[in-house]
Amino acid sequence: MNEAKLYEVIRAPRVSEKTARLQELSNQYAFEVSVDATKADIKAAVEKLFDVTVETVNVLNVKGKSKSFRFRTGRRGNWRKAYVKLAEGQTIDVMTAKV
Repeated sequence: MNEAKLYEVIRAPRVSEKTARLQELSNQYAFEVSVDATKADIKAAVEKLFDVTVETVNVLNVKGKSKSFRFRTGRRGNWRKAYVKLAEGQTIDVMTAKV
């Protein structure tokens, strides 16, 4: 997989209270990924970009919310989230990571 494709697969790390807790307890990290990315693509991209060993990848589709913008209703886009579990003793610094 070439480097341009790696950056298309992983769009951004998702940082929240829930993901910070997952990092502490189970060494899992959350990323926003491309809608057509597979688990194998995500695993390869994380391993090459961050130089870590990935144990498991869990993927879920997040439905966009319906919102009202001014006087009309609209809909936010659907997106995909991946939870990546790393091998014991490995970490990713998501605050300074350039994805």
